[in-house]
Amino acid sequence: MTEDIQTRIRAIIAEQAMLEPEQVTDDATPEELGIDSLGLVESIFAIEEEFDITIPFNANEPEKSEFDISNMGTIIAAVQRLVAEKDG
Repeated sequence: MTEDIQTRIRAIIAEQAMLEPEQVTDDATPEELGIDSLGLVESIFAIEEEFDITIPFNANEPEKSEFDISNMGTIIAAVQRLVAEKDG
C-alpha cells in the first residue's frame, strides 16, 4: 500500500510538472520540479481526490501544519499518514 501511494503521488506530481514519474525524487522541491504555487494547489486537490483525504489549508506554512510540502518525500509521508488515519 505504501509503495502504491508513493507511485500514485509521483504520477500526479509528474503530470503537473510535465515530467516522467521517475524524475520526481524524494528530495526534489516543488520549485525544482517547475511547479508554481497554483500548480501545487492543483496537485494537492488531485491528491485529495485520489486518496479521499483532506489536506490542511495551512499546509504551505510548515510551522503551523503537520502536512509538510517542502519536498516530495515529506509530501508522500504526510499523505501516507493521512491515508492511514482515514483507514485506521
